Amino acid sequence: MLEINKKMAVKVIHATTSPFSDFSSSAWPFCSFVMSTKDLLSPRPQIGLNITQICLVKECSEDDVKELLKLNDDPKVHGIYLHLPPASITSRVLNTLKPEKDIEGISDLNMGRLIRGDLSKGFVPPLASAVLDLLENHDTPLEGKTVLLVGGEGPLQLAVQCLIERSGMVTLKSHWSSKSLQAQVCSRWLKGQEYRPWHLRSLKLQPLTPVPSDLEISRAQIPKPVDQLAEEIGLLPEELEAYGRSKAKVRLSVLERLQSQPNGKYILVAGITPTPLGEGKSTVTVGLVQALSAHLRLNSFACLRQPSQGPTFGVKGGAAGGGYAQVIPMEEFNLHLTGDIHAITAANNLVAAAIDARMLHEATQSDKALFNRLVPSVNGVRKFSPIQISRLQRLGIRKTDPASLTPEEINAFVRLDLDPSKITWQRVVDTNDRFLRKITVGQASSEKGQIRETGFDIAVASEIMAILALADSLGDMKNRLARMVVGTSRSGQPITAEDLGVSGALAVLMKDAIKPTLMQTLEGTPVFVHAGPFANIAHGNSSVLADKLALKLVGQDGFVVTEAGFGADIGMEKFFNIKCRASGLRPSVVVLVATVRALKMHGGGPNVGQHSNLSLVAGGCRSNLRKQIQIVHLFGVPVVVAVNVFKTDTQAEIDLVCQIAKECGASDALPCNHWAQGGRGCSELAQAVKEAASKPSDYQFLYNTEMSIVEKIRTIAQRVYGADDIELSPEAKTKTDYYHQQGYGSLPICMAKTHLSLSHMPDKKGAPTGFVLPIRDVRASIGAGFIYPLVGTMSTMPGLPTRPCFYDIDLDPVTEEITGLF
Repeated sequence: MLEINKKMAVKVIHATTSPFSDFSSSAWPFCSFVMSTKDLLSPRPQIGLNITQICLVKECSEDDVKELLKLNDDPKVHGIYLHLPPASITSRVLNTLKPEKDIEGISDLNMGRLIRGDLSKGFVPPLASAVLDLLENHDTPLEGKTVLLVGGEGPLQLAVQCLIERSGMVTLKSHWSSKSLQAQVCSRWLKGQEYRPWHLRSLKLQPLTPVPSDLEISRAQIPKPVDQLAEEIGLLPEELEAYGRSKAKVRLSVLERLQSQPNGKYILVAGITPTPLGEGKSTVTVGLVQALSAHLRLNSFACLRQPSQGPTFGVKGGAAGGGYAQVIPMEEFNLHLTGDIHAITAANNLVAAAIDARMLHEATQSDKALFNRLVPSVNGVRKFSPIQISRLQRLGIRKTDPASLTPEEINAFVRLDLDPSKITWQRVVDTNDRFLRKITVGQASSEKGQIRETGFDIAVASEIMAILALADSLGDMKNRLARMVVGTSRSGQPITAEDLGVSGALAVLMKDAIKPTLMQTLEGTPVFVHAGPFANIAHGNSSVLADKLALKLVGQDGFVVTEAGFGADIGMEKFFNIKCRASGLRPSVVVLVATVRALKMHGGGPNVGQHSNLSLVAGGCRSNLRKQIQIVHLFGVPVVVAVNVFKTDTQAEIDLVCQIAKECGASDALPCNHWAQGGRGCSELAQAVKEAASKPSDYQFLYNTEMSIVEKIRTIAQRVYGADDIELSPEAKTKTDYYHQQGYGSLPICMAKTHLSLSHMPDKKGAPTGFVLPIRDVRASIGAGFIYPLVGTMSTMPGLPTRPCFYDIDLDPVTEEITGLF
C-alpha cells in the first residue's frame, strides 16, 4: 500500500462555478489552490494528505488536460484524481496518466493488473472496492451467489465484475456468441491497422530578443516524450524502438501497414551556391514544417540528414537548424544520435580489413591450405556456407559438396587474386583528418611484406552511407551491400563484398541503421533523421526510406519536406538524377534558399561581413540565383525562393532579392524570419509552398542513363555547371572504358565537386562560364548504383582549420551540460 502520511495528491475538476475562475496563466488554462485534508474532507478525520485542486475552464480541450498531466513527472505529486465529465476522460488522456499516480485505478495498465490479480502495484478503483465492501457486510456467505450487473460500461464495470468474481460470486450481463466475438476482434484489429488521423499537439514558443544561442534555445524547450509524438502522428506502439526519452527508431513495417495510403506532397529544399558557413537550408526546412504543422495546421514531416562529426567539430558546426527553427534536443541530434554513422564506419572498415587479410593469406598459403581453412572440417564434416555457394555459382561451379571440386575449381574458388594497385575501397573515420588522405599499410613484420598505399575517406562518403540512403528495404540493402565492388583482380575481374564473404556480416551491422530516427522540432512537429551529408563528395540527401515513411504518415493532404546538400547544382541535381530514379518519387515544389550575404559574395563582395550594398545584391541575384533557378527548371519543377533573413539584412536588400527572383522565373519569393520567430516567421513561405504544390509540374530527368558515361558527365558539366566542355585524365578515360566493359555504363552519375562554386574553382563565384571541367578520376559505386567522377582537386577527406569549433565545446562534469555546440 502507498504510505499516506505527508503524500501529496492533485484533484483536477471543471471550474464551472468556481470562485477561483478569475485566476489565469499564459501557459495553463486553469487555476490552482492548495487546501488541507481538513478543508476537503471535513468533517471526516484527517489522513495526512496535502491536496492541490486544479480547476480547468469549462471549454478545456483534450490537449489542455494532457498538458496538465506534466504533473506525472513532478516528484512531489504522488497521486492524481481526474474528477472530470466522462467526455473529457478520453483513452488518450487516461493512458497519459502514470499508473502509479492513477488514484482511481482506471488506466489500462492498472485495470490489466487488477484482472491478472496483481494488486501489489497501483490502485484498485475505490468505488469498486466500496461495492464489494457493501456486499461483504451481509451475514450470509457470498460464495456461489449470483450478481446481476445493470447498466454502466467501461473500467468501473470491469473492476466491479473482477472483484465480485474473485470473491466466488457469479456475474450476469450481456452474452456474446463466439462468432460475433471473433468478428469483433478481427474488426478491431483491422481498424487498428488503418491510417490514423493526426492529433498533433504543438509546443508553444516564446521567442526572445536578442535571440539566445542555439543550445540555450534547445534546452529551454522540453520535448514531448517520443512515444507520445509517435501516437500523435499515427504510429503504433510496436512500430517504435525508443532510444531514450526523445528519439526512437521507426520500423519499416509501417510501409506495409500503410501501403494503400496515398502519399502526401513532396517538397525539396535546395540552395544557391553557399558561403563556407552555409546559408541555412536545414533551418529553412525546420522553419517550414513548423509553419505548416503548428500554424497552418497541416500534417507535415521534415526529413533531415544526420550531421557528421567532421563539420560539427570543424568549421560549419552542427546541422539541427538554428535559432527558433531547430530539431531538439540539439545535442543528441548533433552527437552520435542513434549510432548510424558508427555502424557505417564499422561496416566499411570490416570490408577494408577483409581485403588486406585475404591478400595476406592468399600470398602466404597454398591452394590446399586456403581451401582447408576457408571450408574447415567440423566434427568430421566439411560444408560450404551459403555465401560460399553463391561465389561458386558466380564462378559457374554448380557443386555443393566440397570433396567434389577439382584442383582447378579449388584454385578459382580460393583465389580472389586482388591487384593491390586496383583496390578502390578505403577505410573511413568520421573526423576531418587530412593526414589520413594517403597512408601506407602493412609495414609490421607480421604482415610479411604486404605493404601498399591506401587512404581514408570521411565516413559519410562511404558507399555504405549511399546504400543506406538509397535502399528501399532491408533485402534491397543486403543485395546492394553484396554488389559493392572493392577492387579488381589481376585478370581484370571486379571483386565484390560477396566474393570476400563479408556481405552478410555487413547487413547484420546495418540492420538497425536502416530504420529512420524519429525526433521533433522546437514546436513539437515530427522529424525523420536518416543518412548523411556532404553532397560535394557524396550524393548528400536524406534517405529514400525516411521520405517514403513520412509521405505515408502525413496523409494525402500533408507535406514532406526533405533537403539536398549544398547548392542546387550539386545536391539537388543528385536528388533528381539519382535519388528520384531509385525511389520513383517526384517532388511537387523546390524551395531554393538564398541569403543576402551569399548574393553579395556572388556579386563581387567578400565571403562574409559586407555592409549594405544593393549593387552587390543585384549582381549576385542576376548571376548565381538566376542560374540556380534555371537549373531547377531543367527538371520541370516549380521553384519558390526563400530568403533566409539575417539581422544585418536591410529591407531594401530583401525586397530586391524577392523582386529579381520572380523576374528570373521563381513562382514566388518571400523573406523568412524563422530563425528569430520560429514557424510563425515562415508562415508566408508555407502558404506559397502549399499553393505551388497544388499546381501540376512537368518533371523530367536531365539525361538518359543509356547515354555513355562520358556524355552523361558532359551533360551535367555543360547544362548544370555552365562549362564549355570536360577533360578526362588518362586514368579517368581508362576507367570509364573499363566500366562500360563490365556493364556499368547505364548507371547515373554522382559528381564529386567543390560546393563553393558552380565550376571546379572555389574562388570563381557568381555563374562562371568559359571553363573546361577537369575529371581527375572516375570511381564506381556499384552497390549504391552510380558512377563517381572526381572533379579537379576534390578530396574525399576534409581537413581541420587553424581554429576548429572544438575549441569552444566543453562539458560541465557536475551538471553534464554541454557548451559550445551550434
